[in-house]
Amino acid sequence: MRKRTVLPLLALAGYGLYHYRRAILARLLKLPPPRYDVTVQRAIPVPMPDGVQLLADHYAPRASGEFPTILIRTPYGRGKEVALGGGYALAELPAQRFAERGYHVLVQGARGCYDSEGTFVPHANEAADGGATVDWIAQQPWFDGRLATWGPSYLGYCQWATAAAAPQALSAMLVMIASAENFSVTHPDGAFGLETRLRWSQGMHTQQRLHRAPLREILAHRLSGHDEAHLQAAFDHLPLLEADVAAAGAPIPFYREVLRHDQAGEPFWAVRDHRDGVADVPAAVHLVGGWYDYYLRGLLRDYGSLRDAGRTPYLTIGPWSHADPGGMMAGLRLGLAWFEAQLKGQGTALARKPVRIYVMGAEEWREFDAFPPPTQATRYYLHGGGQLAPVAPPEAVPPDRYRYDPANPTPAEGGALLAMKGAGRQDNGPLEARDDVLTYTTPPLAQDLEVMGPVRLELYARSSLAHTDFYGRLCDVDPTGRSCNVCDGLFRVAPGRGEPQPDGSLRLEVDLWATAHHFCQGHRLRLLVASGAHPRWSRNLGSGAPLASGTTLAVAQQTIYHDAAHPSALVLPVVA
Repeated sequence: MRKRTVLPLLALAGYGLYHYRRAILARLLKLPPPRYDVTVQRAIPVPMPDGVQLLADHYAPRASGEFPTILIRTPYGRGKEVALGGGYALAELPAQRFAERGYHVLVQGARGCYDSEGTFVPHANEAADGGATVDWIAQQPWFDGRLATWGPSYLGYCQWATAAAAPQALSAMLVMIASAENFSVTHPDGAFGLETRLRWSQGMHTQQRLHRAPLREILAHRLSGHDEAHLQAAFDHLPLLEADVAAAGAPIPFYREVLRHDQAGEPFWAVRDHRDGVADVPAAVHLVGGWYDYYLRGLLRDYGSLRDAGRTPYLTIGPWSHADPGGMMAGLRLGLAWFEAQLKGQGTALARKPVRIYVMGAEEWREFDAFPPPTQATRYYLHGGGQLAPVAPPEAVPPDRYRYDPANPTPAEGGALLAMKGAGRQDNGPLEARDDVLTYTTPPLAQDLEVMGPVRLELYARSSLAHTDFYGRLCDVDPTGRSCNVCDGLFRVAPGRGEPQPDGSLRLEVDLWATAHHFCQGHRLRLLVASGAHPRWSRNLGSGAPLASGTTLAVAQQTIYHDAAHPSALVLPVVA
């Protein structure tokens, strides 16, 4: 066969293979079939008002006509920058999928990340840079006036920041595992979110240090496991201000900045807080969260703000932790359906109620008009002998006691962690066996019990120290005895915090976060009480020393009351 015949046949075969691979990927990701080939223009400079240029990639359908635009702003790398950051999963993969289905997609690197100019200062410049980017998009010949934003985590925060700067510009938003502010994640419950902040800071520091290194060096670093080993050691390092050196080998300025600023009202946080503008954004908003995501409280607060303003935001919550790939792929599918409805008017893509949540225990999805649905606050009281029951405790019952030593802090097992491994639902047996953990358990349930909404712990307690923590966790114990965590929370005690009682004890309200869980007949409810979940919440040293610089450890003798005068109780939102 002559050469002039072979080459076109090979080209045709390659073209067919390309489309076959795209179709297979769509099926694997449970997406509708692709409709267009895609062109990509890379490293487009987008000028900011201060002269800094942020680079962006423009994905477009290879077809004539008008298409809506989706903006994705990310600090984790664009396009092929995949070896170290999250460029593929958070940029290239979704951008290609959106463009294949009829959207312009602009993926922009955040200031100071990879090859975008400037200095990366987390959360500080995203409103101004996002607003300037929206202005630039409006001037492009391919822009037809329909603009949406998409993305998880930091990318989700960028959406709220952009909306704050240009509230009238956006038609739709799909915000995943994120909220409009970050103080409550960085300093949850008066403590410090050590696992999330230090892990993220180490990752961003490594990304910035190695992004220009040869690919083999980057991959070798990834495969070495050194980062995780150093991180585990750094979690126990004191003072916390220097834990970044233990984790990354060098000071990380933005880690130290957030650690030093530990008060919500500081100007440092005010410029990073966009909660006040949430209700003023006219865009159609779909919020996607996970029951084991550390942004869950903030995401539900944003949902509540939109509802209070008379809006009808969509809400989807799955059984995911922050880094769960299942949540990421769900966000991509939901984004396509949301934008088809909001930008293209194809309402059949939203044949569902506004709220869709995964009910754990029942392991099924349910739909509601709003969250939480109607429930009845039901108390399960702590009793002697480690019992938990819906009847109030008797008049005189000796309290329970345990010793908390911050040199051997009660660990965080599962739950809302940034780590992909070990987050979410876990077997709590090892945790419950510790001497510094109390458990209170119901008899096997005679009938199913369903809980949906915020869970609270009303705890009467006393400590030998003025500075200490009390932690609660709700678990589901199956007939084999396996205990799995459902939701949890912590209260940091300091002078002036907690409600003093006549006998010197304190009444504490511990927010155990929200959940949707079905406890099956024959299962048991279990409440864990402890004084920490390190490093999810930084351990309380007991000395009252400043968060960033404290090194002195003090042992706490803890007392938990459960009698008629101190009716400690787990408060569950029970579905009728």
